[in-house]
Amino acid sequence: MFFINTVYAKAAIHGSNKYPDIYGYAAFVPDANKTLVTVSVYGLPKWEKCDCHIFAMHIHEGGSCTGTSEDPFADARSHFDPEGCPHPCHAGDLPPLYADKSGTAKLAFVTDRFTPSEIIGKTIIIHKMPDDLHTQPSGNSGEKIACGVIEKMG
Repeated sequence: MFFINTVYAKAAIHGSNKYPDIYGYAAFVPDANKTLVTVSVYGLPKWEKCDCHIFAMHIHEGGSCTGTSEDPFADARSHFDPEGCPHPCHAGDLPPLYADKSGTAKLAFVTDRFTPSEIIGKTIIIHKMPDDLHTQPSGNSGEKIACGVIEKMG
């Protein structure tokens, strides 16, 4: 059920200079006391037979998809973690993206770790590797390959 005065959020996702073909979006919609998250991403690195591509995805606390030549999204900073929890229990730790052979990934899930209004001004990051769910502080998920700034929708 959707309400007129409810805050919704969205992010346009784009790849780094090294991965210019990546593009997509994320939407964050309130659902009772939870948030429905939908993500569609295209142009992810393609994979060969038996080399499936699983990409880590996180909400980061920084509000910019800028950075340095070594880390193009360094200004996204670290994972969104207002409660000071260890990884993978950060509020910003999200399920992985599974890409198909064409480099497309779509995901929908519900979380109670944040509301859309709590993440406006933050970033969503896609990493090149899957999250191992235990290495601190970010799951050994590798290079940041795509980013989007989360904005209020509407």
